[in-house]
Amino acid sequence: MTEPHRIIGIVGWKNSGKTRMVAALVRELTARGRTVSTVKHAHHSFDIDREGADSWQHRQAGAREVAVVSARRWALMHESAPDAPEPPLSAILDRLSPCDIVIVEGYKRDRHDKIEVRRSVTADTDRLAESDDTVVAIVSDEPDSVGEALPVFGHDAIGEIADFVERHVGLAKPELS
Repeated sequence: MTEPHRIIGIVGWKNSGKTRMVAALVRELTARGRTVSTVKHAHHSFDIDREGADSWQHRQAGAREVAVVSARRWALMHESAPDAPEPPLSAILDRLSPCDIVIVEGYKRDRHDKIEVRRSVTADTDRLAESDDTVVAIVSDEPDSVGEALPVFGHDAIGEIADFVERHVGLAKPELS
């Protein structure tokens, strides 16, 4: 059995800034010398391949898995049966190589620790932290978030958020009080 990954989720409603936050945290943590992997949940059919490419032709011909490999990167595309359930996050994590931390975007209903990203201009303003005890911090531009019981950060406080993440997942020593 492989060693479990340290993970932190980034969750929020559409247009709250989740992808921007994940990218900023990846940049910050890798600049600190951390190895970071990410998992992005998609709610719809998506394709990383382009029509006409050799790998696309392999998939169209019926290949269940297609690996595209070069000296600089490789990708594995897996075709599920039309009625197959979505694989759980744990199955995806099991396929990842060892790293310091995995940042998971989405999977808001899973039971891993998460940072909720809020933006006042989003259409959905339901606060996930109110009904999800796995939310451990909030990133928000809403002034009324300041009174939250959880740590609250501004969207541009990337260094502070990265410090929090490192402490939370056990990558840094806790602050002395």
